[in-house]
Amino acid sequence: MGAAALLLLLLPLLLLLLVARRWRCRALPLEPWGRAVLITGCDSGFGQLLALRLHRLGCTVFAGCLCPRGHGAQRLRREAALSGGRLTVLRLDVTRDSDVLEAKELVLRNLPERGFWGLVNNAGISTFGETGWLSMETYEKFANVNLLGSIRTTLAFLPLLRKYKGRIVFMSSIIAYFTLGNGIYSMTKAAIEKFCDALRLEMKKFGVQVCIIQPGNYARSTKIQPPVSAEEIWNELSEEEKAVYNKEYVQERANFFNSILSEGSANGNEVVDAMVDALMSPSPKARYMVAKLKEKALVFVCALFPTFVMDSVLSYALSK
Repeated sequence: MGAAALLLLLLPLLLLLLVARRWRCRALPLEPWGRAVLITGCDSGFGQLLALRLHRLGCTVFAGCLCPRGHGAQRLRREAALSGGRLTVLRLDVTRDSDVLEAKELVLRNLPERGFWGLVNNAGISTFGETGWLSMETYEKFANVNLLGSIRTTLAFLPLLRKYKGRIVFMSSIIAYFTLGNGIYSMTKAAIEKFCDALRLEMKKFGVQVCIIQPGNYARSTKIQPPVSAEEIWNELSEEEKAVYNKEYVQERANFFNSILSEGSANGNEVVDAMVDALMSPSPKARYMVAKLKEKALVFVCALFPTFVMDSVLSYALSK
C-alpha cells in the first residue's frame, strides 16, 4: 500500500477523532449530586483527594480505608461531620472477601435515589527491587493488593454497576509500559490494564463504562512509595543474591530510584481531575494519561519501537 493510499484511509479516521474531541469538549458534565461512588485506598494520596473532591461536588461517597482509625480516615470523618451523611468512611482491605462484602452491604443500605454510580479501584502498594531481590511472598502480596484486590471489588459490585449503568475507574500507571527498578509494580499494572481491556468491551452492552487512569511520576503527592534504604535492601537479600551483588551496587540503584522519586510532581489534583472526568464526563475516555512530556515520550517509544530500542533507552538511563 502506497503512502497516498494510506493517507486516504487515515484521513476519515482523523476527521472523526477531531469531531468527537470537539463534541466532547462542548458536552456538559453529568450532575454529580446524589450519585454514589465507592473509592478504595482513601487513607492518603489520590484516593483521599478524590473522596474530598467528590464529596464537595455533591456525590454520596463511600471512602474505603485500610486503617479506619488513621490520620487519613480521621480527616475524612471531619469532612463527613459537615456533610449530613454524604461521606462515609469504612474499613476496606481489598485482599479480604469479608471486607468487600461488608462494604457492598453498607452501600446497599445507604444508596441515594440515583443509585450506585461509580467504583474507583485506587488501592495499591509499591516497592523497589530487582527481580531476584524480592521474595515469593512479596510477589504474592503485590498481586493480591494491586491486581486481585481490584478484581475482587469489581466482581462484587458488577451487579449494581450493571443495574445503574455506572462507571468503573482503575488506577494504573505509565509504569505498565516500562520499568526502572520496580518491576513488581509494573507487572501488576500491566495485568490490570489487560483486565480492564476485556472488561471494557464486555460491559459496553450493559451501558457500563470502564476507564483507566495512567499517572506519571506523582511520588511526592502520594505515600505509595517512600524513599528506599540501601541498607535495608541489603540486609533482606538472600546469601545467593549477596554473592552476586555488592553493597555499592545496591546503593547506586537506591540512589537512582530515590532521585526519580524526588522529581515526582506534588500536584496530585492533576490526576484527580482525570478521575473526576472519568466519572462525570458524558463521554469519558478509555484511558487518561496524566504525565510529563518526557514520560509520554517513553511510553510512545515503548509502544511503537522495537523492544531493543526501548531496552537501549532504559539501559542508558540506568547507567546514568
